[in-house]
Amino acid sequence: MNEEARGQQDEPELLRDQVQQVLRHRVLVAGGLAAGLLAGSWFAFGSAPTYESSSEVLVRAATINPYAASGISVDKQVNIGSERQTAAGNAVAARAALKLGRGPADVGDLQSHLQVTNPPDTLVLRFSYVAGSPRAAARGANAFAEAYLDYREKQTAGTVATMVKGYQNQLNPLAKQREDLLKQIDRLQGDTEKSTVLAAQANLLSQITQLTNSISELKALDTTPGYVTVTAEPPTGAEGLGTPLLIALGGVVGLALGLLGAWLRMIFDPAARSAETVARALRAPVLGVLPKAPEEPLLAPDGALAEQYRSVAFRLAYDRHFADRRRLLVVEPNGEGTTAAAVAVNLTARFAETGMSALLVEADLRRPGLDGRLPEAPGARAGWANGRTAEGNPWPGGRHITVDAGESGTFELVPGTRVPHVARTLTSAATTRLIDQADAPNTTVVVLAPPVLSYADALALVDRVDGVVVVCDPRTTARTALERVRELIDGAGGQVLGAVLHPAGSGRRGRRRRGAGATAVPARARALPAETVPRDTLSSGTR
Repeated sequence: MNEEARGQQDEPELLRDQVQQVLRHRVLVAGGLAAGLLAGSWFAFGSAPTYESSSEVLVRAATINPYAASGISVDKQVNIGSERQTAAGNAVAARAALKLGRGPADVGDLQSHLQVTNPPDTLVLRFSYVAGSPRAAARGANAFAEAYLDYREKQTAGTVATMVKGYQNQLNPLAKQREDLLKQIDRLQGDTEKSTVLAAQANLLSQITQLTNSISELKALDTTPGYVTVTAEPPTGAEGLGTPLLIALGGVVGLALGLLGAWLRMIFDPAARSAETVARALRAPVLGVLPKAPEEPLLAPDGALAEQYRSVAFRLAYDRHFADRRRLLVVEPNGEGTTAAAVAVNLTARFAETGMSALLVEADLRRPGLDGRLPEAPGARAGWANGRTAEGNPWPGGRHITVDAGESGTFELVPGTRVPHVARTLTSAATTRLIDQADAPNTTVVVLAPPVLSYADALALVDRVDGVVVVCDPRTTARTALERVRELIDGAGGQVLGAVLHPAGSGRRGRRRRGAGATAVPARARALPAETVPRDTLSSGTR
């Protein structure tokens, strides 16, 4: 299978991993959903309902015969755009205020509740009015429609009166001139002169007749500006989306915002968060995930926690790199807590449970904490503990104990001790000889070191141990910290065998309870690999 096909198969897995990481931020998602539901409920119940009612007016021009193809008209053609502006103007709003019993100061408020529209390809104006009650909405729409018709009729009547007055002003001089011609005809005796005056009289009568007819047509003009075709009625329901839909819409928007916030948190969150991210950062598998416990004992009793340790030990036993040298270094990236100590103790007990000679070395010489916390096997003494080393160093030639792990057997412990020069002690020949105990057949050495990124002590031991197990809480450990740990271990010549994850808070109480005794392991033995040979404890003195 080529790389492109493999990448296409990995895409659903990466998408599933991202979705799982987003859903881990449940607080953000739930908070966004709750905020959206509250906002939707506030809009649904907190805001006052509004009602809208509409009335429609058919606009027409003033004519003598509205059914005739042509005729005298004050408005040659109705401009519906101008009419819509007029209907929404202050003059119409002032008339509507009077009809509604409101004062001139309320004109602007009435206009803010009105919307005048014109359906396409019609001479119809639709008056839509919004109010806090159905009856007020209907009254407002009808008042504006009537106010518009009254205003337009008054404007048309005023235009007609002006035109009639103009025609009358032209007619009065002509009528006086006609009277003067009639008197002149009565005084003339000659036919020639009389015929000339009669012709002038006829021309004058024609003008008088034309003006008289125009005045008559204007007075007969129908000045009705239009008709109400739809009368506004009180609406049966309030405007808006409705209470259920508003709440549902608020929930959907809030959920979307919560998911967006969780996605942004995932993108910008430096913590590893998931086992997949830890595995990618360390380029090593996750050997196990410890269950969350309110107070984790140093030696886990038989149960879910012990089974996890057995599973981790089983996977390590089948790791070729570990099986070759049987040296294991247990570290944490940072000083998160004392879980690394619990992991080292329990892995040593699990190796002893399989019949191997197990030795636990506490190489944390800056903050030692295992001495006095593990039960000692009565009357037992390590065969290799022959007093102080030749160099006279207090460690590792100081106190050595045999730990009673209950039914799991016993294992040897070299507890840590505060020394003046930690680096010199860890790189001494005595420390090297101690770790080289793993070269004996069927022997395993587990070394507990300080956090890698806090001190360089672990790196001084990597070349002697090779195999490293990283213990961390993915929710508090940054991806960059894990990558840095891998780079440091690779640079020191070691190899990360895997990681053991633990929930936040696990093992943090151990260092505060140094004087308390630990719980022994009453577990039944679990056989790991078939290659392991019968128990040969270090206390037997066979090296």
